[in-house]
Amino acid sequence: MAVEQGGPEILSNLTGGTDGDPEETAEWIESLDELIRVQGTERAQFIMRSLLQRAGARSVGVPMVTTTDYVNTIPVDQEPDFPGDEEIERKFRAWMRWNAAVMVHRAQRPEIGVGGHISTYAGAATLYEVGFNHFFRGKDHAGGGDQVFFQGHASPGMYARAFLEGRLTEEDLDGFRQEKSKEGHALSSYPHPRLMPEFWEFPTVSMGIGPMNAIYQAQSNRYLHNRGIKDTSDQQVWAFLGDGEMDEPESRGLLQLAANERLDNLNFVINCNLQRLDGPVRGNGKIMQELEAFFRGAGWNVIKVVWGREWDELLEKDEDGSLVGIMNSTPDGDYQTYKAESGGFVREHFFGKTPQTKEMVADYSDDAVWKLKRGGHDYRKVFAAYKAATEFKGKPTVILAKTVKGYGLGPHFEGRNATHQMKKLTSEDLKAFRDHLRIPVSDEQIDDDLYNAPYYHPGADAPEIKYLLDRRKALGGFVPERRNKHTEITLPGDKAYEVAKRGSGKQMAATTMAFVRLLKDLMRDKEFGNRVVPIIPDEARTFGMDSFFPTAKIYNPNGQNYLSVDRDLVLAYKESVEGQILHAGINEAGSVAAFTAAGTAYATHGEPLIPVYVFYSMFGFQRTGDSYWAAADQMTRGFIIGATAGRTTLTGEGLQHADGHSPLLASTNPAVVTYDPAYGYEIGHIMRDGLKRMYGEGSEDRNLMYYITVYNEPILQPKEPEELDVEGVLKGIYLLSPAKIDGARAQLLASGVSVPWALEAQQILADDWGVSADVWSVTSWNELRRDGLAAEEDAFLNPSDDARVPFITQQLEGATGPIVAVTDYMKAVPDQVRQFLPNEFATLGADGFGFSDTRAAARRFFKIDSHSVVVRALEMLARRGEVDAGAPAEAIDKYKLLDVNAGTTGTTGGDS
Repeated sequence: MAVEQGGPEILSNLTGGTDGDPEETAEWIESLDELIRVQGTERAQFIMRSLLQRAGARSVGVPMVTTTDYVNTIPVDQEPDFPGDEEIERKFRAWMRWNAAVMVHRAQRPEIGVGGHISTYAGAATLYEVGFNHFFRGKDHAGGGDQVFFQGHASPGMYARAFLEGRLTEEDLDGFRQEKSKEGHALSSYPHPRLMPEFWEFPTVSMGIGPMNAIYQAQSNRYLHNRGIKDTSDQQVWAFLGDGEMDEPESRGLLQLAANERLDNLNFVINCNLQRLDGPVRGNGKIMQELEAFFRGAGWNVIKVVWGREWDELLEKDEDGSLVGIMNSTPDGDYQTYKAESGGFVREHFFGKTPQTKEMVADYSDDAVWKLKRGGHDYRKVFAAYKAATEFKGKPTVILAKTVKGYGLGPHFEGRNATHQMKKLTSEDLKAFRDHLRIPVSDEQIDDDLYNAPYYHPGADAPEIKYLLDRRKALGGFVPERRNKHTEITLPGDKAYEVAKRGSGKQMAATTMAFVRLLKDLMRDKEFGNRVVPIIPDEARTFGMDSFFPTAKIYNPNGQNYLSVDRDLVLAYKESVEGQILHAGINEAGSVAAFTAAGTAYATHGEPLIPVYVFYSMFGFQRTGDSYWAAADQMTRGFIIGATAGRTTLTGEGLQHADGHSPLLASTNPAVVTYDPAYGYEIGHIMRDGLKRMYGEGSEDRNLMYYITVYNEPILQPKEPEELDVEGVLKGIYLLSPAKIDGARAQLLASGVSVPWALEAQQILADDWGVSADVWSVTSWNELRRDGLAAEEDAFLNPSDDARVPFITQQLEGATGPIVAVTDYMKAVPDQVRQFLPNEFATLGADGFGFSDTRAAARRFFKIDSHSVVVRALEMLARRGEVDAGAPAEAIDKYKLLDVNAGTTGTTGGDS
């Protein structure tokens, strides 16, 4: 953005040019000055707002002011009294800053060298400590406690505080980033709930995901409240972010939700140290001004904390606006340079720009000039901003706090471009930092062993520690803290799953519809149904979920204040404050954030919710895979439904809608259990098992996300077989259709929409070639592979024991003949199990890009249709001498396998 060029020029831009009557203008300005002097800034603000409103009503064009001058938003006369003991808080804040830096430094000893970050917390300590001592409520607070998203690179500071609180020991601090070698006394690098499940609540270091998830956490709090599940009216969400982080599209891309839903329970605190990881955020511009304009435009309340209290006197003297003009026009690159130089340098290059400003500091020593702090390091300024944010109603608030990265760490660190990557302190650095913080550590203690500089703790009985603990007790306990205890829920009984077992009779139904019917019955369960949170981007009608609109209703905290165009229809679009459906719009990223908030409510709020996120399968793990990784870290529980799955079922849509690989992407996430069911009854057993593993009794691993692919291709859904191998369904493979005749043997393995193709191939092989083929429904290639790899690992580590046989090997024991595996995915999906089977193995898959055409033509093109299965089986049998050598070529000719127009596999229909 363009840099402002000083107060007078800004005024000129606002007023629109030449002043026709300077004398009258001066009178108006004098009146405003007198109003401020006599009645204060708050009254002046009210008058100015009233005049602007009146000007608008009278069609007097007033340009929108998206940025204010580069000064604090809260005037000095509106600052509240600081309620704490600033000197005591300064002391233990210094101890935390020292311990945080020493912890990272000690982890750099040559035999360890695990990395870490010093500078972020050094610059942000005040921002956190004001919160810890006066605002962040713990889980024992009467209001339920706050949720705090900590800036990932500042994690050493949270460990340093926990050390003073008595929650961590020196041995724990020495286990920083050594989670296996120091197991039992180890600290994760960043906020990782999965790695420290009683400490961290929210993973944030994958930048951009923290802001997004914080917004949807605030929404989820309101959702819980409005649906009557929990009173969250007194809970605040805090997100601590970096100004460089705000360049991530996820950081800014979802601000509108917070504004539209008036989430005044949400506070962003952006640590504006003006630096990215490698250099300035906006060297030629002003990131605080840019963010101010952006957040104002998005409908947020903006509070800037630019300057510390030492500047108040100078700004009071700035009668002609010279100082503010310099503040406005100085780019961030220069501000960064000033903090890497000296007081004399600042005097010459900043204050020396005009005679007036140079004179302002004529009586200041260079040291006094240097000690003119930035606002993010001033306790009182930060306290005033936080108090204003928590009291503001009707909008979310962003606090833009100006700081120095590496503050107090000395000239090698402070404000330097490389400071983010710097982890080691020299002896001189440590001593200078000690002196700056007034830490009672001697030179000898530092010189004795550079990498064993001591931590500092004054003892549990020290008045500063008692004060610190008293503040946390008054605010409801320690933060961060994660708790697992939650309200017990009653899982649905057999009746809820009857619809899945019945099949579709003579009616054709895709597995998407089978799933929707099951979900509807689960939501109807009186004791369980209100816990279900359907999450849908703007495709509910595609999935047949518009039938939920009139009954479950769409969640909107503002209700429905318009006359709906489809109000007379049975399936009318209905929004409600108490609505159950989260209809996120065209917004997969926001949907996963909502999924994460709902799927962790069991820990965050002690109230389990069951999120069921339904989306186009192509736009899941491919588009938002990083968010699913964070969801796994946060130990999210719920169901992820990849609808319109497969590369050839949605071919009218074309390349970017054709999912041929989502199971592979899902397989990279250890917390995701992936299924590709063919029939409704399989879905019923899978979802029932998922709920039991997440919230039933005796589960060993509850922190799972179930990814289930469903299709939009109508088929006849069979009813559940009487002797169904339920264990096979859940573990990944069962015998669906044994061979009907005697003859040369083959095994056909298929999943999802390809199972009917395998059944058709079974019949063709029997009728046309006398081949006896078994058909196996593979509900999960991924889980079969995990089981097989686990068996191999067990054998590897226990060579003297009998090796466990993988489940798929057990299931196919005695199944003779070659195996043909077919799916609507790329070959790598079924190839996951190849190594666990002794049989000759061939894979048919849809490798390459998708395209627009009929299902039959697409399947013939990829050679995954029924006749391709037949030909591949014949080729393998011919090589073994079990069918005539000329049979494969004959079959290719007979079925016109090379002609895409001759394909017949599949049905038409289904929404797309």
